[in-house]
Amino acid sequence: MKIGVNTWVWTAPLTTDDLKNLVPHVAKAGFDWIEFPLEEIKGFDYAEAAALVSDYGLGVSTCVAMGPDRDLIHEDPAIRQSGMKYIRESIVASQAIGSPNLVGPIYSAVGRTWQATLEERARDLDLLVNNLKPLAEYAGDHGVKLGLEPLNRFETSFINLADQVLEVVDRVDHPACQVMLDTFHMNIEEKSVGDAIKKVGPHLIHLHACENDRGAPGSGNVAWDEVAAALNDINYDGPVVIESFTAKVKSIAKAAAIWRPLAVSQDALAADGLAFLRDLLT
Repeated sequence: MKIGVNTWVWTAPLTTDDLKNLVPHVAKAGFDWIEFPLEEIKGFDYAEAAALVSDYGLGVSTCVAMGPDRDLIHEDPAIRQSGMKYIRESIVASQAIGSPNLVGPIYSAVGRTWQATLEERARDLDLLVNNLKPLAEYAGDHGVKLGLEPLNRFETSFINLADQVLEVVDRVDHPACQVMLDTFHMNIEEKSVGDAIKKVGPHLIHLHACENDRGAPGSGNVAWDEVAAALNDINYDGPVVIESFTAKVKSIAKAAAIWRPLAVSQDALAADGLAFLRDLLT
């Protein structure tokens, strides 16, 4: 497995100047992989990002940032179209950067919650599947896979569980539409983190390794031995990426509810998490 880190650990939104500092910093720290959030389309130089990643021998992935105007199942058609456009542009960006996986909650805006009847949920599922089918085809044509991520109930009311994301992936039925799981969200929603991983099985293309408080993996109460055993059971060999955030960046701190430091420093969070995951998974 390749162990990586998301640049949200240090900064947001990512700029080209940030890249020039963070890519060598991540490589020097001993990571195999780096993940770039696509908060703003063309917010950084994709060619520069690809060159730096190659120069430092890192694997790379990209993740979406689904805001209020990026939503594939919103009742407003203009917002749905904006969401579709953003995902298409993110697929093109991922190809340019050299990222095989574009991951995240590729369905609805983070933080949008609502109570739906069974009929309303069925309607929204139909809408999502119909919108994801052409996006999956577009992603496949660009050599990119979409990794749909269940979130916890406080960040979405739509897809919280492995069972729910699998229903969508099975209905889209395209090799470029797969699953990403995140231990932070699973720790809140799943009865068993290990069972959720095993249920997803071969559909799992990406894993975010996050502690229950979004601190360094290994510093809290996530059932990490269960995670490791389940990954071994399904012969998972994809990226395992630390995703956390810094309270120093006000926009991301508010979005992710990061109100206090989660480690003595962001470098310590990354280093401690890397050491723990290396010991756990290798």
